[in-house]
Amino acid sequence: MASEPDVYPVATVLVVDDTPDNLMLMTDLLKDRYRVKAANSGEKALRVLQGDPLPDLILLDIMMPGLSGHQVAQQLQGAPRTRDIPIIFLTALASIEDEIQGLELGAVDYITKPISPPLVLARVETQLKIKAAADFLRDRNDFLEQEVQRRTQEVMAIQDVTIQAMASLAETRDNETGNHIRRTQNYVRLLAELLRDHPRFRHFLNDETIRQLFKSAPLHDIGKIGIPDHILLKPGRLTPEEFEVIKTHTTLGRDAIQHAEDQLGVSVGFLRIAKEIAYSHQEKWDGSGYPEGLAADDIPVSARLMAVADVYDALISRRVYKAGMSHEQAVEIIRQGRSSHFDPDICDAFLSSAEQFRTIAERFADSDQDMARQLAAMERIAREP
Repeated sequence: MASEPDVYPVATVLVVDDTPDNLMLMTDLLKDRYRVKAANSGEKALRVLQGDPLPDLILLDIMMPGLSGHQVAQQLQGAPRTRDIPIIFLTALASIEDEIQGLELGAVDYITKPISPPLVLARVETQLKIKAAADFLRDRNDFLEQEVQRRTQEVMAIQDVTIQAMASLAETRDNETGNHIRRTQNYVRLLAELLRDHPRFRHFLNDETIRQLFKSAPLHDIGKIGIPDHILLKPGRLTPEEFEVIKTHTTLGRDAIQHAEDQLGVSVGFLRIAKEIAYSHQEKWDGSGYPEGLAADDIPVSARLMAVADVYDALISRRVYKAGMSHEQAVEIIRQGRSSHFDPDICDAFLSSAEQFRTIAERFADSDQDMARQLAAMERIAREP
């Protein structure tokens, strides 16, 4: 039967010793099995270790002029680049105390001079096998971690694309614009970050929840897909009957997202928040909103945040049938809605950061092309029988 191939034919061993005879002895002993590098001082060893490739193992004398083996080992152990290279002290210091000190400095083994060649070869081979196994596990773990990150990024990208596709579909049927989606996303995130340390909200508003709020916000009006055009795009005042139809968009939105979640077969965190926002962002703090007439803390935090963001944006946004209010007018209306329409603490956070809201609004302002699209949609509805 053929013998198994040598598992470590290209391992490299660095020998560090200030005595030429010792360097020659170790080189002759190791050269038939390994690549051998030699350094006659601690300083030279450190220079060798600045280059590539790094050795797989170091045989290190302790008593050397200049940097001692102990000092070299301390530097190697303290550097991320070299700390995983196993060190075997090869020294004339033979006391138990010396050996303990060497092992405490991070050496994997300790061999005293005069050496036994078979013993040195056996211990070098053992440590190289251990290092190879450790390297394999480290590389495997690094690969798995990178794969998890890649898959996570892929899943998040799919989520983002799905949300944007759904939100864009709703946008094509509404008087709102894509910039409305971007503005409200940023308003909600700003409010959440302002309130994350507030005693009433810190149990809910962590980094992951804020990320999910930002991701979910575009779906707040997804239910408008189910509202007939002649009502959804009507430029004038709605009749009571038409308004009742409009109010169903909250339920339609929640049910559409629930259907998507059912198709996945698992509960998804950001979709749970999206359902809360879609269904409850028209509720009011005093219980006069819809669809359920929820009041105060019975309204989900996510929906309370969206209520402020959505109303502010509706007030300042121009439409083909109305001019947008000034920032100051919109702020005053929201101030008046404190404790009636809006959660008072969320309203206070908005008022304290109103200028940041203005900045977001200006950054994502609607263009003339957005207005033209709205006008075209309304003209199309007007021509229909």
